[in-house]
Amino acid sequence: MRFRQFQFVCALAAVLLVTGCGNLGYYVQSARGQIDLLNAREPIKDILARGDTPPELRSKLEYVLRVRDFASRELRLPDNASYRGYADVKREFVVWNVFAAPEFSLELREWCFLVAGCVRYRGYFSEVDAEQLGTSLRTEGADVFVAGIDAYSTLGWFDDPVLNTFIRRSDNSLAGLIFHELAHQRLYISNDTTFNESFARTVEVEGVRRWLMQVGTPEQLQRYEQDVGRHDEFLEMVSATRERLDAIYSSSMKDDEKRRAKRSAFDALVTEYQHRKKDWNGFNGYDRWFSEPMNNAKLGSVAAYSEKVPAFQALLKMNGGDFEKFFSAAKEIGALSKSEREAKLEQLIETSTH
Repeated sequence: MRFRQFQFVCALAAVLLVTGCGNLGYYVQSARGQIDLLNAREPIKDILARGDTPPELRSKLEYVLRVRDFASRELRLPDNASYRGYADVKREFVVWNVFAAPEFSLELREWCFLVAGCVRYRGYFSEVDAEQLGTSLRTEGADVFVAGIDAYSTLGWFDDPVLNTFIRRSDNSLAGLIFHELAHQRLYISNDTTFNESFARTVEVEGVRRWLMQVGTPEQLQRYEQDVGRHDEFLEMVSATRERLDAIYSSSMKDDEKRRAKRSAFDALVTEYQHRKKDWNGFNGYDRWFSEPMNNAKLGSVAAYSEKVPAFQALLKMNGGDFEKFFSAAKEIGALSKSEREAKLEQLIETSTH
């Protein structure tokens, strides 16, 4: 019983790190979800040693171990037990994040952590609980987006396992996810989701490039670059729509006029995606995202994760592609005040365009 209590306290500490502040019931359900995940974890080497492991799972887990060794050896990411274990949580997503924004603003609501600071979402291990919060926020007039998430990081507090929720990703996507989540363990700045996610995305993309240069073929690297290019185009479409909506929301239009203009802007985004797909030779990787209703919270969730990537790409280049130096430089920027940090990242973005 004492060990179970210790587990609960440790899991609750992790929850305080990765979820927003709220009532006791919220913390309890989150802690239980974390405990369930930890209890389901098993070393990958033990799974591979069993004769009854399905061939597809065996192949993926063997791939994960090769990627995991590369991450620490070549990318200078933490060398620990994270992603050396596997857990089947028996559901499609491990958590569900709730994003919310006002009707006429793209500024996401923040929820605050006692340890990690404030982030622009609130996470639940239960889809029902996430939808209940979403319904409550909608009744208050907010735009709400409830997103199923297949992976998250405890930022090094625990040895995060590989999950059934993401093990069936493509090889490149699986490698990128591992690099991304380990990057959060290497550097995490409280109260700055954009900094953290843009930093991790940069490590993810460059990490997969280097992985493919070492173990892949030129054709595989080319296909990955096409994937990255499509993602960048997707972000450009979202960014252009954000600018259009910002202009609408700050205008002197009456509320009914703003609502009509808002809907028109979202309809135009969907139409543009359909046209863009023709240039992508039928690539449909964003169909699910575009098939669900559009609103401010949904757009805000994308922007928060990617806005400063060009700054970190420039920083990596300035440090000669050396990840150890890059991490040190990023840590120095992270230690600045919020305003100084923003200014430095904007300066790096400007540098990258010249």
